[in-house]
Amino acid sequence: MGRRARLSGTGPRAQDPTRSRTPAPATAGPVRTCVGCRERDLRSALLRLVLEPSDGRGESRAVADVRGCLPGRGAWIHPSPACLGLAERRRAVPRALRVAGPVDLTPVRAYLEQRDR
Repeated sequence: MGRRARLSGTGPRAQDPTRSRTPAPATAGPVRTCVGCRERDLRSALLRLVLEPSDGRGESRAVADVRGCLPGRGAWIHPSPACLGLAERRRAVPRALRVAGPVDLTPVRAYLEQRDR
């Protein structure tokens, strides 16, 4: 397969009818992927996580960016303890935020517990 076929979208991969794509939700708007369950959903249905500015200690802390305007790289998650548990078990939050080492999710867990009351 030549370079032209790869760039034009006419190669064997582009024509494969069995190749599936995850469909976007029917409602218009930005779509993000939850790092916990790996499902795509509207940005407005997900909670953004960002790193709190470091104070020089070893472990980074993630906080819930409720308004979606804090600076820095974000990771998106459904606002449920189940998705947070999945993300924690898969170690997906540090990977999504591109941080070496563990990330403390205690503030996010506290926010979700307070939100559910």
